This record gives sequence, structure tokens and C-alpha cells, in this order.
Amino acid sequence: MATMNIVLPAMGEGVIEATINKWLVSEGTVVSEDDPLVDVATDKVDSEVPAPSDGKIVTIIAKEGSVVKVGEIIAIMENDAVATPDVEQKVLMEVERVRETINEEKNEIRDAETASREMKSRTPSGKFLSPLVRSIAARENIAYADLDKINGTGMDGRITRDDVMNFLADKEKEKETEKEKETGKEIKTSDKKHTEKPSSGAREKMNLQNGDVVVEMDRVRRLIADHMVQSKKVSPHVTSFIDADVTRLVNWRNSVKDKFLAAEGQKLTLTPIFIDAAARALYEFPMINISVDGTNIIIKKNINIGMATALPDGNLIVPVVKNANEKSLTGIAKNVNDLAERARNNKLKPDEITGGTFTVTNFGSYNNLSGTPIINQPQAAILGTGAVRKMPAVVETPEGDMIAIRHIMILSLSYDHRVIDGALAGKFLNRLKEILENYSPDNF
Repeated sequence: MATMNIVLPAMGEGVIEATINKWLVSEGTVVSEDDPLVDVATDKVDSEVPAPSDGKIVTIIAKEGSVVKVGEIIAIMENDAVATPDVEQKVLMEVERVRETINEEKNEIRDAETASREMKSRTPSGKFLSPLVRSIAARENIAYADLDKINGTGMDGRITRDDVMNFLADKEKEKETEKEKETGKEIKTSDKKHTEKPSSGAREKMNLQNGDVVVEMDRVRRLIADHMVQSKKVSPHVTSFIDADVTRLVNWRNSVKDKFLAAEGQKLTLTPIFIDAAARALYEFPMINISVDGTNIIIKKNINIGMATALPDGNLIVPVVKNANEKSLTGIAKNVNDLAERARNNKLKPDEITGGTFTVTNFGSYNNLSGTPIINQPQAAILGTGAVRKMPAVVETPEGDMIAIRHIMILSLSYDHRVIDGALAGKFLNRLKEILENYSPDNF
């Protein structure tokens, strides 16, 4: 019998560790390849780690509740197989990749510490700077002259960490005030009293009435809440709208959906058509398919479209259709149906919810006309598709204008106004409208 180390596999872009939620096997359990071994949780998704091969679990190393880094051993199994060089090399490469990520973080910390050591321990006027204060100053690029202006509240007037953080907060407020002045939207002092967010200590206590029920957010809902709040803080959101006459699209889909189901064993819904159309428009407008890194704009090579998916527990997850512009409509439809089904059954892999460059959310699934979706960071835009309704509309004909019953829907695009202006967003939406109104799959 040979032994095999079971390591925590790569859990998606940017994920270097996971929490062991629950072991689904125990020591001595005989498993088959791909049997689920353990439930793990990352800051992106809950997932299962499958057995790498047939065998017997002999030792469980990672205990429930522990945090394990990608590449670390979580269990040991026995089997009759001998690990091939390819398998061993794959594991070694995975571990090395994780080590590189961790080392990068350590290097950043070390660089900041080095910069802080190189700083003088006193300001020009003689104020003492502790190692912690120097570290913060180095990280935030605070000049000696600015440090000298800070009134220290520590012993003998020393500058404390809180003094530096308050200084940074004041600088940020000054920047915001300057921006308000530049745009002619300076808030009156009397109004600020009502708009400023109260400190956590001064927050008014919620008044509960008889019959009110308090339900604590679960872990996923807390992650969603933090993600949404962070997105609003990071990106100045603007939403543009356009309506589209999708009568031709609806009639075409109705004419082929039964054939598609018989041939592919898959339902052809409107969602893969919207994703296909969005992918085409993004290919023509690459400056929508971007993200922001500080003052840099990153134009994404791949068009990876996330689709907002409601879960049975009321939460939301966004699996990603990778390289959507390279897939046929049939391929997209199969991918969409597979991802949606596994999302509802908590069977998604971590890398299937990462790497998105643009998101589509379908308000029409619940007969809603439209909405103003929140951008899924670090993306720069998100498309909302409303319900398709029969409506009277003006139709131009060779004989003149006439009123006809048409299938109309509203498209909404929320975008990061730091990097996407209204003109670009408007052109993108108009092109998307044209694609949908004249929809014909390139490869069906």
C-alpha cells in the first residue's frame, strides 16, 4: 500500500487559505475518486474537496474549524496506485504558486518595515517617532514636514498611531471637500450634520416592537453585504437605461427551443442569449471590459461574464462563463444551465466564481421591469436585463408609422464613472440593443 498526501487544492483567484467546515469522511473510510471528502469555506464560496483517487483515509490532519493554506496537507490516504511524476509535479507546482503568493505579501511587509527603519526617529522639530508610527508613515508616504504638524497626544507630546490615523482621515476629508468645490456641489455645513455617518459608539439603538423577529445574517449574507458596501465606497455608480424591441429574438427562440431541448437535452432560456449578446458588445467595446488598479486601467483580454444567480436560501452567487465570446450559443447555454444547477446545489468549484470581467443580472426572472445593479468589484460595469413584455409600440413601415404589439424590454447598465463616461456607456448600450433587436447566433 502506498500513501498519498491530500492537500488543499487551489481555491480560485486570490484565495490562499480556507476554513475546514466539516469532514464528510472519517479515518478508515474507503472512498472512490472524486467522492467529497470535506466541506471548506473561503471568503468567496463554500466548496467540497474531492478524493484525488480511490483509497482509504488513514489520517485526518486538518481539524474542523482550522484555517489551512492552499497546498498544505489536510489528510493522508492509502491506495494501490503509485503517484506519477505528472501528479507529483502538479502538486509541487501548486504548492510553489501558493508560496510565491505568500512570499509576495511578506516582501511587501518587509519593504514597508525597511522603509520605516530608514526613516529618522525624530521630526525636524524634534518630535519622537516610534517604529510603529514610522512604519505607517512609510506605508502612507507621509512627509516629515507633515508629521511635524501633528499634535501628539501621547506621553510628552509623542505622536501616537491614533494621531497619524486621524491625520490621514482629515487629509481624506480635505480631498473630498476640494472635489465638492470643484464640481459646484459643496455641502452646506448645516446639511453635513444630517449626512455625516454617526460613529459606531453613537449609533442609535434599534427599537424593537412586540412580534419583531431578529435574524442574524449567515456567513454568506455577511460577505455579500460587505461586498456591496465596499463596491459603493470604491466606485461612483451611474446607471444608464435603454429599451429594446426583442420581438424578432423572442419569435426565433420560441421556434427553436423545442428542437434545442430534443437535440441537446437542455432548455434554451433568454439568459444565455443575453450573455452571448453582451460578449459580442464587449468585444467591440473593450473599455467596458476593464478593472481599476489605483490609477491604472486594466483592459481584460478575456471576456468572462458572471451571471447573478439566486440560491434557495435567499443568498446570491455569481458563477462565471469563461471566454464567453469564444463559445457558440449552444456552448453558452450548456455552461449557463450547468453552472446554475450546481450553484443551487452548492456544487460550484471556487474557480468557477472568480475571474469575471463583467456581470449580467436578470431582473426579468421575477417579472421586474428594470433595476440599478451594484457593480461586482473589481469589475467596472454590470448589465441588468428587465422583463420582456408585450407592449404597443410605434413601428416604421414603408406605408408609414403604425402601432403594433411588440416584445419590449429595458436594459440597464451600472458603471464605474471614474473610468467609464456616459458617452461610452451609451454607445455600448445602444450597440447591445442593436445586437438583440437583430439577433442571429453566429454559431448555433
